[in-house]
Amino acid sequence: MKPDIEELRRKYMDNPPEGMTSMDIRRMSEDKLLDMDYFLNEDELDDYFGEEGFYIF
Repeated sequence: MKPDIEELRRKYMDNPPEGMTSMDIRRMSEDKLLDMDYFLNEDELDDYFGEEGFYIF
């Protein structure tokens, strides 16, 4: 596994999201782990794009 994935896995194993256990995180595939991280941090990503969103010209 990639080092950044292992770091992310450790982060969530130390402090699992509500309704999950460390064992759930340990068994999770890389793709599911990245998806979970994305959705848990989705609000933080909105700050980068501002209030207006995207425009196509």
